[in-house]
Amino acid sequence: MSILKNRICAALLISLLALPALPAGGQARRVHHRAFASNVIVPQSRSFSLDRRRQQVEITGVKVAVVILEQAATTRMDISLKNPTGSRMEAELLVPVPDGAVVRGFTFQGAGKEPSAVLLPKKKAVETYKSIVARIKDPALLEFVGYNLIRSSVFPIAPNGTQKVRLTYENLLPADGSRIDYVLPRSEAINYNVPWEISVRIKSKKAISTVYSPSHKLEFRRIKPNVVSAKIARGAMTEPGPFQLSYLQEEDGGVTASLLAYPDPKIGGGYFLLLAGLPVGGQGREADEPAVKREITVVLDRSGSMAGEKLAQAKAAALQVVQGLLDGEKFNIIDYSDSISTFAPAPVVRSKKNLEEARHYIRSLRSGGGTNIHDVLIEALRQKPTKGMLPIVLFLTDGLPTVGVRNEVAIRNAAIKANKHKRRIFTFGVGFDVNTPLLRHIAHNSRAVGTFVLPKEDVEVKVSQVYRRLFGPVLSEPVLTVVDSNGEPVSRRVADLLPAQLPDMFEGDRLVLLGKYTGEKPLGFRLKGNFRGKPKTFKFNFKLDKATTKNSFVPRLWASRKIGVLIDAIRQAGAEAVANPSVIAAGTATDPKMKELVDEIVRLSIEFGILTEYTAFLAKEGTDLNRREAIRFDTNANLYSRAVRGRSGKGAMNQAYNNDFQLRQTFSNRRNFFLDKDMNRVQVARVQQMNDRAFFRRGSRWVDGNAINAQGGDKTDKTVKIGSPEFLKLLDRLVEDNRQGTLSMSGEIVLRIDGKNILITSK
Repeated sequence: MSILKNRICAALLISLLALPALPAGGQARRVHHRAFASNVIVPQSRSFSLDRRRQQVEITGVKVAVVILEQAATTRMDISLKNPTGSRMEAELLVPVPDGAVVRGFTFQGAGKEPSAVLLPKKKAVETYKSIVARIKDPALLEFVGYNLIRSSVFPIAPNGTQKVRLTYENLLPADGSRIDYVLPRSEAINYNVPWEISVRIKSKKAISTVYSPSHKLEFRRIKPNVVSAKIARGAMTEPGPFQLSYLQEEDGGVTASLLAYPDPKIGGGYFLLLAGLPVGGQGREADEPAVKREITVVLDRSGSMAGEKLAQAKAAALQVVQGLLDGEKFNIIDYSDSISTFAPAPVVRSKKNLEEARHYIRSLRSGGGTNIHDVLIEALRQKPTKGMLPIVLFLTDGLPTVGVRNEVAIRNAAIKANKHKRRIFTFGVGFDVNTPLLRHIAHNSRAVGTFVLPKEDVEVKVSQVYRRLFGPVLSEPVLTVVDSNGEPVSRRVADLLPAQLPDMFEGDRLVLLGKYTGEKPLGFRLKGNFRGKPKTFKFNFKLDKATTKNSFVPRLWASRKIGVLIDAIRQAGAEAVANPSVIAAGTATDPKMKELVDEIVRLSIEFGILTEYTAFLAKEGTDLNRREAIRFDTNANLYSRAVRGRSGKGAMNQAYNNDFQLRQTFSNRRNFFLDKDMNRVQVARVQQMNDRAFFRRGSRWVDGNAINAQGGDKTDKTVKIGSPEFLKLLDRLVEDNRQGTLSMSGEIVLRIDGKNILITSK
C-alpha cells in the first residue's frame, strides 16, 4: 500500500479510536444483541415499525454532503424524521455503508442519553437484516446484504414532532488506475420517493479530468483544475438507486480513460463502458502546440413564420455567436427564406471592422417568404473551409421546406453529398413545424447534434447553450480501433459500439462509450484524432478481471442506447414512407428488415425493463407478455403511426426529445420517464429494474424479464417460502452474483435461475 493510503488509513483509525461512541468490541456486541426500538429507520430504504399496530416514523428528507480528499471520503448524512402520531416514539438508525467505513460522529436533537453508533461487519449485518425480516415478514432489507451496517443507539421523537439526526462516516475509496469510485447505497425500488439532496466536493493532487455518475443526473462546477464540486440535479433528487460517482485523475496531459465491465456468459463475454476525459484547460499543453480554431457559419431562417420575437431572438443568438469568437477565428452569416443572402462570399476573420459590419448586417434582417432548406444547405456546405480550422455550421429553421426541393430523402442525401469538407452541422428546430427526423439526421451524420426549441423557449438561450459547449476544440475526428496485445487491429473482440461514430470533443467534454466484448483477455484500444491541431494517437489497455455484476448500469445503458438506435432507424425509414406511403404502409409489418428491428426492440425492452412510448403498453395489466406475435404487432403499429408517420408537429417533437435522450443516455432512468405526444412527462410504474434484472408487475407478482423472454412467463417450476432454509440458501446464492436485491420486492416474485422459474412467496 502506498504511503498516502497508509496515512489515510491511519487517520481513519485515529478518528475511530477517538470517538466515545465506539468503545471496544464488548459494547459493540451488547448493542448488536439488544432489542430493536419500536421504529427502525433505514434512510436508504424506509422506516420499519416493529409493532404492526402502530403507525411508523416517516422519513421526510435526507441531505448528504460528501468531501473527497484524494481517496479518503467523508460522508455526512442529515436525516429528517417525523412522528405522525400523538405518542412519543423511540427509533434507531440502520445505515448500510461500503467496506472500510468507520463512524466519525452521530448526533440528534434534544435531550437524551449520550448518542452512540457502532459499525457491524457484513456477517453481523446479515444477521440483523434476517432478524428484522423474520419478525415483520418484509424482505426489503435484503437489498443491502453485502454491505457493512452502522447501527445507532435509541433516540426519541416527540408526539407529532420532528427529529433531525446527523451521521458522519469515513471510508477509503477504491481506485482502478486513474479512476476513483464513490458509492452511497440506496434502494433501487421505484416506490421510494424520499428526496435526497446530495453534494460532493472533490480535491485531488492531480488535475481532475472528468466527473461522471451513471446513476443520477449531475450538475458540477470546476473550481480549480484539481477541485470540483458536484450535486444531484434538482429533478433527480427523488430518483431511486445507489448514488454512484466516478472521477478520472488526469494523466500525462492527454486523454485519460477507464473501463467498467459487466460479465455476461450469454454473450460469451460481457458489456463495457469506456469513460474518457480531456486534459483540463491548458494543462499539459506544449508551448508550440497550437489549439484548434473554429470557423463558424451561422445560417438563419428569415421566412415569414419567423416574424416577431422568434427572429429577434435568432438575431440576438447570431450576434452572440459572432461576438464570442476568439481572435483568429472566422465566421460567416447566411440568411434565407425563398432566397439566399450571405454576409460575405467566404468566412472572414474576427476583427473589429468585421464585427461592426456583422452587427449591422444582422440587425437589418427582415422576415418574409417561404423556406428553402435544400438550397441554403448546399450554399453553407460548398464553402471551402480554412485549413487548420474546425468548420462548424449552426443551422436554424422554424419550418418545413416550402420552396424548391421539398422531399425529405432528397434534402437528406443532398446534405451528405454536399458536405465534402466535413462541416459539423448543428441544427436548431424552432417550434413544432419542423421535420425533426430530418434535422436530427443532418446533424448526426456530420458528428454534430440536433437541438429543438419549444414555442415558449428562448431561441437565443438554446443556441448559446450549444455554442458554449463548442469552446476550445481539443480532439476532432476521433477514431477508435480495437487492438490486440501487439497493437494489431482485431475485429471480433468488440461489437455494437454506441455511439458508432465518435463525436468531436471540446474543452470540458467527456466520452461515454458503450459496447459488448467477447473473451476474457484484456481489451486494447487505439484512439487517433486531431489533438489540439496535431495528429496524435492514444493507447489504452484494460484488464477484465474486475468485471462485476455490480456494474449492472453498464448493460442497461447499452440497451437503452441500442433501443434508441433501432427507433431512429425506423424514424429515418419514415422518410421513404412520406415519398411512397402506399408501399410502406402495406409493407411495414411484413418487411423482414422492419420485423427484425421491432423484434429486437421488444426483446431488449423485456430483458432490461426499458420501455418507451411505443412499448409502454407492455407494463399494462392484462398484456400477455408470452404472446410475442401480438406484442410485435402492437409495437409495430405504434411505431408506424408515430415514428414513421410523425415527421413534424408536437407529436414529432416529443419523439425527438425521447430519442435523443436514449441515443446519448449516460445515467439511469429507472422509472422509465418519457414525454408523451402532448409533451407531458410520464413514467411507467409497473416495471422494476432491480440489480441487473427487470421485473414486470402481473397481479400480485413481479415476473423476471428473463423468464418472459424464455417463453416461460409466470409459469413456475418451484416454490420457495420467504424465511425458510431454502430461501436463505437462495439468498446466499444470489449474494454471490450481487443479485440479492431481486428478493427484496414486495409481493410474490418469479425469478429465473439456472433455466428454471422460481416462485418466491410469503404464503
